[in-house]
Amino acid sequence: MRMFEETLKKLFMNYTIGSILAVVGVGSTLMVMALNIRQVDLLMLFLIQFFSFCIMLFIEYRAFQKDIYPIRLIFSETKVTEEQFYWALVQAKRFPLLTVRRIALPHFLGLSIPAVAMTVSLIFIDVLRIPYMYVVYALFGALLIAMLHAMIEFFLTLRTMRPLIRDMMQIGRMHGFHEAIRATNVVYVPMKVKIGLSVLFIGIFPVLLFVLATEVKLFAEGKNTFSGYWTWTIVVLVISILFSLFAARVLSEDVERSIEDLLQYMSRVQRKEYDLMCDNVYIDEFSELTNGFNHMVDAIVERDEKNKQLLNSFITVMTTALDARDEYTAGHSQRVAVYAVEIGKRLGMTVEQLARLYRSAILHDIGKIGIPDHILLKDGKLTDEEFTWIKKHPILGENIIRQVQPIEEVQDLLPGIRSHHERIDGKGYPDGLKGEDIPLFGRIIAVADAFDAMTSDRPYRKGMHIEKATSILLEGRGTQWDAQMVDCFIAFLQEREQEKVS
Repeated sequence: MRMFEETLKKLFMNYTIGSILAVVGVGSTLMVMALNIRQVDLLMLFLIQFFSFCIMLFIEYRAFQKDIYPIRLIFSETKVTEEQFYWALVQAKRFPLLTVRRIALPHFLGLSIPAVAMTVSLIFIDVLRIPYMYVVYALFGALLIAMLHAMIEFFLTLRTMRPLIRDMMQIGRMHGFHEAIRATNVVYVPMKVKIGLSVLFIGIFPVLLFVLATEVKLFAEGKNTFSGYWTWTIVVLVISILFSLFAARVLSEDVERSIEDLLQYMSRVQRKEYDLMCDNVYIDEFSELTNGFNHMVDAIVERDEKNKQLLNSFITVMTTALDARDEYTAGHSQRVAVYAVEIGKRLGMTVEQLARLYRSAILHDIGKIGIPDHILLKDGKLTDEEFTWIKKHPILGENIIRQVQPIEEVQDLLPGIRSHHERIDGKGYPDGLKGEDIPLFGRIIAVADAFDAMTSDRPYRKGMHIEKATSILLEGRGTQWDAQMVDCFIAFLQEREQEKVS
């Protein structure tokens, strides 16, 4: 609540500063210096301005209370819903824009309409003796002053709201509103628009103000028909506007292009494409941003490498522990992983896909850690009850690997572990999947696993010859195993034999 109260004080100070600079500083000075009127009329105009200012303050105060209410709710209520927090944070980020809207509507209209109405009425009843043209000048001047005030308030409010927004985000994290915080991370005011409008206004405001003051002065002195004045004025205005537009475009495009370059590299980092660093071609503060970005990428690459080493070490430990339980199946997981990768190569998989396939294959039997020794290490044929236990190992393996955090690192490995005993005809286990409903890794590992199981020695039998195992794979092609995977694996075996001969 303390941060909220401090923000309110700063917003009040901002409003006071903006009003003094725009309304009092520029507006009142212009009225005093340019208008050639009686002291009594000048005093009456100040009174009209004062009453109009009071009306404007009342209207704007009501508008401000309405705009600040969702934010106040976050700091005053003990229980806040995620939806309330989301809209409050959006309101806080949009507050500089809402400030501009308040100045454009309650501020400008709340000041101008009462002032114009009172001034015209007093002129009509001959209490105020000034030309009606002054009212037109005043409206145009009020519009310029409102624009100046809006720009000042926008940037002051932008700076003031940032600490409050940080405080609100901390509150949101304490309540677990992480999704709401992420949902508000959007562009509310594009940099191009902010810089472009600022430069444009700064360029033409002094010219417009000078034109207005000169026109009022000439009119007051009866010289409003000054020869060539408006031609000269229009030329100066056009040149000023064109120059401001050009400067705004050049500056905004330079900043926007620099930001777009960084955003493109950030997108590549999100896709884990670390092969290219961001080229530092800048001579301003973007140079420091680029250096910081490249250092961050280096740190991410180093962290990812360590994570991969940790994951690979974990996989090695798990497979070694499994092999240690059964000396006759030692090396089985490693061979299955090698065979699976050979199939993957012939399917045209990328290096990253092959790495994930290798990890999934080497862990495919990890669930057997949860199978009792008297079943797993049994020499003879398994009973139906014992085989039911064996059929649990794909699900056990998936559950074991699912404990690895972050889960994203092993998420792609789980389908292969769970489904490597599924059959193309739907008669496999644990889910009875059929055809291409079986995950790709599962279909690949099934072929590699079956071949190694057939060709490896067991206590109760010798391993088959490669030719016999190959013929069994061909017999089960399209029924037990995926035909394409069988073809790829047999192609690998043939290539390996040719290499041995040569």
